[in-house]
Amino acid sequence: MKKIVIVGAGIFGASCAYHLAKAGADVLVIDRGETGRSTDAAAGVLCPWLSQRRNKDWYLLAKLGTRYFPELVEELEKDGETDTGYRRVGVITLHRDRSKLEKMKERVLKRREDAPEMGEVRELAPDEAAEMFPLLSKGFYFLYVSGAARVNGSALREALLNAAKKHGAKTAIRSAELDFQGNTVTGVFASGEYYPADTVIVAAGAWTPELLWPLGIRMKVRGQKGQIVHLRLRNRETEDWPMLMLPESQYILPFDDGRILAGSTHEDDDAFDERVTAGGLHAILDKALSAAPGLAEGQFLEARFGFRPVASDFMPAFGPVPGFDGLLVANGLGSSGLTVGPYLGLQVAKIALGEKCDVPLSPYDVSRIIER
Repeated sequence: MKKIVIVGAGIFGASCAYHLAKAGADVLVIDRGETGRSTDAAAGVLCPWLSQRRNKDWYLLAKLGTRYFPELVEELEKDGETDTGYRRVGVITLHRDRSKLEKMKERVLKRREDAPEMGEVRELAPDEAAEMFPLLSKGFYFLYVSGAARVNGSALREALLNAAKKHGAKTAIRSAELDFQGNTVTGVFASGEYYPADTVIVAAGAWTPELLWPLGIRMKVRGQKGQIVHLRLRNRETEDWPMLMLPESQYILPFDDGRILAGSTHEDDDAFDERVTAGGLHAILDKALSAAPGLAEGQFLEARFGFRPVASDFMPAFGPVPGFDGLLVANGLGSSGLTVGPYLGLQVAKIALGEKCDVPLSPYDVSRIIER
């Protein structure tokens, strides 16, 4: 039985643990419970088809990651984990400029040729959009995509870890250091204990550079702070409302019980600042209320923050770490973490087990995010 230690229990690490344990590996997940883990603050909009990013390698991962969710959720339900925060509710994207909306529609319809899972794509009249999502502002043009889904990062992470434990995985809340002999990683030291491993998978997100530093590896990865606001609408049944995608990468996500999430910021100046700031809240609420002024009636519940791992070229990287045996990593997922993290967990699990990956590795080679 192959012995694998995973350092980090965010969405990617939890997915690795689930797929490896399910395949029969001896799995240990070590996580120090760091404040600001991006998964704990994140809520995902699974709708890569609307993105204006032109990088085909990023889009392939995002498309396949979104496509994988129904299969993953079904498998978790078989393992008794029904609370994943996943639901297909569709998305409405808003533009004040009709020409921009028409260009987006053209791009989305072209992408539907090889992504039929996106479902229906059509423009909405203002009264139709308001019927689907009450509280909307006037003065926008609206495009609806029915196949988009939402996901709660914390709920999905817990479901993956719980299911992994049911298949024999173990977890520990400890601070970890990699053990290596020459160019081979042989295990992990964690709070005075030693855990040998055939393979170590580093899933530490924005904290990965400090974990790999003792090996002489300099990662071109930084933490990007994101803040998100939670509101509650009284006497509103919001579970079936579609998501809203606003200009400038902002979003509004309705969940059950009148809970509405609005976000998020993209802050690079002081990545590991653990404060919820007035400026961050203002930036979020200003854009949210501009699109949906009826949210002003919402009760402020809380604000959360997390640190996204962002690579210097804004592209994910995953696979073996060059120059070292027994060491795998995935990083640079950025704001795509919830979209691609579960799928990358499956792919890295396959690599750890000596199986063939479902996507070409060369565009995502880890050497890309290592300083030379």
